[in-house]
Amino acid sequence: MRIYLAGPDVFFPDQARRAAGMKAACARHGMVGVFPLDPPATPLPMPAEAPEWLRIHLANEAHIRSCDALVANITPFRGASADPGTAWEMGFMRALGRPVLAWTEEERDYRARVSPDGLAVEDFGLADNLMLAGGVALSGGAVLRGPEAFERCLEWLRAR
Repeated sequence: MRIYLAGPDVFFPDQARRAAGMKAACARHGMVGVFPLDPPATPLPMPAEAPEWLRIHLANEAHIRSCDALVANITPFRGASADPGTAWEMGFMRALGRPVLAWTEEERDYRARVSPDGLAVEDFGLADNLMLAGGVALSGGAVLRGPEAFERCLEWLRAR
């Protein structure tokens, strides 16, 4: 089973260590982890003048299409919520009809992390925005919280 490893881990200075750790965990569970920075398995049809940002987008789409499931790191990044690119990748995998799981090291509910500034904030006891939680749930997946949440996502997938 190929697992797309979505999340903001690509932005951290220790991205190679993070990728290696997640891939090793996948291997322990009999799965293949696919990190967003991995080279695509097949060459992508792309105009030579395509900007780098579009090349990155297309490579990540190709990775997602090549995977059986997606496990997303939705630990708050650059704010109170998940990385927006990760959220998009979760929705893309959901639209493909494949399992989406999410994990976060943040144990507080979304509501507890958001400053309302006079605006309504959803309060459903969820780890992040209800659209992320809903997409995960409707794909048959789960959102897990805590320091071992990534490993538990892999265990969840292996059990199914």
